[in-house]
Amino acid sequence: MIKTIIFDIGNVLMDWHFKTYIKGLLKDDELVKKVTGAIYGTGYWDELDFGVDAEEVFGRMMEAEPDYKSEIRLVLDHVSECMDKKEYAIPWIKSLKERGYKVLYLSNYSEYVMQAKPEVLDFLPLMDGGIFSCYVGMTKPDPRIYHRLCQEYGLVPEECVFIDDRPENVQAAMDYGMKGVCFNDFEQASRELNGLLLASG
Repeated sequence: MIKTIIFDIGNVLMDWHFKTYIKGLLKDDELVKKVTGAIYGTGYWDELDFGVDAEEVFGRMMEAEPDYKSEIRLVLDHVSECMDKKEYAIPWIKSLKERGYKVLYLSNYSEYVMQAKPEVLDFLPLMDGGIFSCYVGMTKPDPRIYHRLCQEYGLVPEECVFIDDRPENVQAAMDYGMKGVCFNDFEQASRELNGLLLASG
């Protein structure tokens, strides 16, 4: 029987539209390519999710593309502009809670992003807890983070459903024993989740 619903946050409960944001900010396609590569292509952005100091990480990004230091800094300083609340997040969480389910989060998330726009996380007080990767030094799809969540909250994996927009993260949860829903959009994910809940009784 399913008792707990576990949500990823980025692009599930919160919209992270980085590609649209950076194109609108920098305009020039070649500039967008260079700056995006320095931020994402180097793997340095992932270090933020592990809890590495933001300024240290940003310095490495700028070293990767020294000719574009000011543009990289501009993008990072205004990153809040690529974050928006999903209007369905709070109603979805509330409806699951009203049906008696425990609702948690498990998210690769950095403290820098958290501080950039905290209001997009206004659904957190409605949830029963969870784990941000930056506070435990591990990220999905590492199986240890699923184990850590289960240990902290006394969860039985077979009684959990995990919802994430990345297939590899969902697969890791399923390999650990949970049921999984790969999020494409709200209608699809809520439909699949309801099917799992109905089947579990």
